[in-house]
Amino acid sequence: MIINHNITALNTHNKLSSASAAQSKSMEKLASGLRINKAGDDAAGLAISEKMRGQVRGLDQASRNAQDGISMIQTAEGALNETHDILQRMRELSVQSATDTNTDADRTNIQDEVNQLGKEVDRIRDTTQFNTKNLLNGSMDKGQAAAVANINQNTEVKTATASLLTDALTTLTDKNGNNLGITATDVISVSYVKDGATVTNSFTAGVLTTAALGTTNGAAGDTNLTLAADANKNLSITAAAGGSGAAINGLTVTVKDASGNVRSAATNALSSFTETTAAANINTDGQATFHIGSNTGQNIQLAFKDMGTSALGVKDLKVGNQGQANVAVKVLDTAIQKVSAERSKLGATQNRLEHTINNLKTSSENLTAAESRVRDVDMAKEMMNQTKNSILAQAAQAMLAQANQQPQGVLQLLR
Repeated sequence: MIINHNITALNTHNKLSSASAAQSKSMEKLASGLRINKAGDDAAGLAISEKMRGQVRGLDQASRNAQDGISMIQTAEGALNETHDILQRMRELSVQSATDTNTDADRTNIQDEVNQLGKEVDRIRDTTQFNTKNLLNGSMDKGQAAAVANINQNTEVKTATASLLTDALTTLTDKNGNNLGITATDVISVSYVKDGATVTNSFTAGVLTTAALGTTNGAAGDTNLTLAADANKNLSITAAAGGSGAAINGLTVTVKDASGNVRSAATNALSSFTETTAAANINTDGQATFHIGSNTGQNIQLAFKDMGTSALGVKDLKVGNQGQANVAVKVLDTAIQKVSAERSKLGATQNRLEHTINNLKTSSENLTAAESRVRDVDMAKEMMNQTKNSILAQAAQAMLAQANQQPQGVLQLLR
């Protein structure tokens, strides 16, 4: 028998220490609900879990970003709804002024309302903001390094010869080959709006060619525009300079016979100009970028175009006489179409972002479940481990007490 080294007690103590440590770890996991409380619990699992947590939080924030983007779009679209109503009223007034049952005083009153409505369109443009950001003044549009000239194209007038511009006006046909019925004595008037002013150029058809449509009197070239014909024998009129101030809007060609009666077929065909390229001013790129993902570069961009009277071509629009009002109707048709296109674009983006939010929520949910499987503890299983370790610790403690009593047997030898 030896008393200097109680090997049994040492062995029992080691088992007690191990059981107590295991019990402590189990209790820590049960208290926190986490399988990994520190890097030592699972170094690789901790790294994976933290990356997943970063992704989940990024997805949740991206969802909030998308919702903020929708709010911005709704603000702009709501303002354009009122702009639409104003333009419709301006068109109604133009149609009213275009009939000669009105007196000069009547048209003056109509012009006053048109002027005020135009100012309100610009006020909406200048004051519509989201989080102090102006939305409709062009500051959030795509970058434009150089001013763009607008182009109006006519696909209704055709020719059987090599060049439409060299065809005599009296020989012009529509796209179906029907002669427009223009005679040498007919008076042709070309009207358009440029920077709020209505310009009208008139001349007699005579022996003039289609190129005369680009002149001021049948001979002298109109410095505001350039007339051309493409390879498909379509007429196009390009503004002489870029930017909204130089744009040619509401191009209307009226053909009247010597008695002053309108030739409808010729007038309708020659007036069928539609804007194919809109005027654009120089501006820096300020389009909105919505970050809708958890990682770098996961974003979409949206440009908010200038929706003021100048960009829409209705700045200082005149309806003071029948001719001005007639052209104004076509100008406003184009302006209404531009606002419709902008609202359509905004609505489409809003619908896209709503789907984006649904996708982000689903991704966040699935990734959270994956992170939970890595980081969270199985409470039932861990309770089993804790119970086992608790019993082992109690047993080891009891055995340690027995081992400590064992050396006392040597006292029996001393009696």
